[in-house]
Amino acid sequence: MSADLTKLESHLKTRSYVEGYTPSQADVAVFKAISSAPDATAYPSVARWYSHIKSYEPEFGSLSGSSKAGEAFLGGSSAPAKAEEEDDDDVDLFGSDEEEDAEAERVKAERVAAYNAKKANKPKTVAKSVVTLEVKPWDDETDMVKLEESVRSIEQPGLVWGASKLVPIGYGIKKLQITLVVEDELVSLDELQEKVAEFEDYVQSSDVAAMQSE
Repeated sequence: MSADLTKLESHLKTRSYVEGYTPSQADVAVFKAISSAPDATAYPSVARWYSHIKSYEPEFGSLSGSSKAGEAFLGGSSAPAKAEEEDDDDVDLFGSDEEEDAEAERVKAERVAAYNAKKANKPKTVAKSVVTLEVKPWDDETDMVKLEESVRSIEQPGLVWGASKLVPIGYGIKKLQITLVVEDELVSLDELQEKVAEFEDYVQSSDVAAMQSE
């Protein structure tokens, strides 16, 4: 079964993973349904996600969650179906499904122990994203200095505010375009935008204009 890249692209524009804030079996299921790296021009968000999830390929068997959330993005015709026989090439951490005996149990235990030891010694990669957030004021009389001060007053672990500029949008109104770096596991962009919206004296709305994983 192939992946619906158009639907997946729309989903990943404001998210780093298929479900939640860490890699899961949902990402694995969709990843395996894509036969090769997506076209970064046609599907930039999917291409970014594909490259990121590929780095977890040796750890697919240990990722949490279920593949159910990924099923919503399967069945499309935007990418060629991935051959089922490719599944035979996947690394089987726990050996075959043959009837287990005492020897098989011993071998499985050794493999699990070796894998866990290797994983424990591997430094954990902190997934980060560079985000461009656009914040629109109510009108041309909105104090943009106060608006930016309000936005930057939001502080939380995993969030770093960067450069900003005012961009004209017509009728004398300018929007705030500000860059920020977030740790994907610690910061939800949806929740961050809700906090921005709380400054209702200045903020009309906000949009994620761009997002790129580091």
